[in-house]
Amino acid sequence: MSEFYTGLELGTDSVKLVVTEKKDDKYNVLAATSCISNGIKNGQVVDIKACANSIKSCINQVEEMLDFQIKKVIAALSPTNCKMDIVVGNCDVENPSSIVGSDISKVLNDAIKGYNNEGYEIVTVTPITFTVDDNDNIKDPKGMSGSVLEAKVVVSSIPKESLYKALEAIKIAGLITIDVAFTSTGDYFSSLDNVLDNSVGAIINIGETSTNVSVFNKGIQIKHSLLPVGSLNVDKDLSYIFQIELSDSRKIKECFALASVDYADETEKIEIVRKDGEKREINQIGVSKVVEARISEILKLSKNEIKNLTNREISYIIVTGGLSELQGFDYLVDNEFNGLAKVCRISTIGLRHNKYSSAFGVTKYFDDKLTLRGKSYNMIDEDDKETLTSTENKLSDYDIFGNVYGHLFD
Repeated sequence: MSEFYTGLELGTDSVKLVVTEKKDDKYNVLAATSCISNGIKNGQVVDIKACANSIKSCINQVEEMLDFQIKKVIAALSPTNCKMDIVVGNCDVENPSSIVGSDISKVLNDAIKGYNNEGYEIVTVTPITFTVDDNDNIKDPKGMSGSVLEAKVVVSSIPKESLYKALEAIKIAGLITIDVAFTSTGDYFSSLDNVLDNSVGAIINIGETSTNVSVFNKGIQIKHSLLPVGSLNVDKDLSYIFQIELSDSRKIKECFALASVDYADETEKIEIVRKDGEKREINQIGVSKVVEARISEILKLSKNEIKNLTNREISYIIVTGGLSELQGFDYLVDNEFNGLAKVCRISTIGLRHNKYSSAFGVTKYFDDKLTLRGKSYNMIDEDDKETLTSTENKLSDYDIFGNVYGHLFD
């Protein structure tokens, strides 16, 4: 049986959309695209209509690729100004002989009952551990016998205004938001393996105007910080040093520059047109020196921020974001973190760029969330699914999340 999911990231630089199919515990990417963002600043929607138009552009491209209509999405939103609190819930098990998914949903709902963080709205509710009667530190209690189920969970929330503006933009674009997750959660699930899932580590996502630094403990985000520096600073450096337009500096960064001077070739040259109209040649080493200096600064700042966020021993650091695709970036990461960190490399067929890590990862997060609750869901109608696969599958008739504003976390 196949499940189809669509992840949507609202980024400062671009809106990303990824459609995945999960079949036999493997994820296949059916389509992925990105469009220039409008109406988004520092990860926050500031112009709802402009943002909606950017989303529509992405949707149109994917629908043309797949020849069916995208109707539902999982939204990946920036964790800017997020808050995280630990709460506990408990409930009586409906059938003590075997705990089922509905019992898990019930105890999670009890945990957030009465939770109130003024001006904030809940985005995710992530279980830390479950306790069944006197048995504690259980990760998944389904199938166990017991009378009372208890859950310790992390409740993550963001300012209501930020969330509602994003949801409204998605709605105007003609889409239904099935669930919401942080972009950092998507980055984590894009890189997920057994080592990450059982240790403390950090995710660094270098965005357009800022860098997200998030600390995870056994797959649960516990800390987050936003550094006001990103890929745009590289563009500005190139623009200032070589006296060229910002749009030209971005093209040079993406198509000519390398992240490390050690990989650059002095004989590789391009012609630029300065702001004063003068034409001149610049070589790859000169350009890459500028790029390397700024990337090194971002990595150093991120390293220090991880230390500020936690004093626990870090077992891994994953670095992602579009800038991480530059040749030689791995070399800088290895040097700065002494081999502890690595650059995200999504192995799923159909994705070839780290800029999609958040949009892709939230689809895996959503599926993991459903699995814990013993549920299934499909974001593609039966008729549309027939255009993608010849396998006959029956869609779940269960409306898992109901009203987007009211029951995102059942």
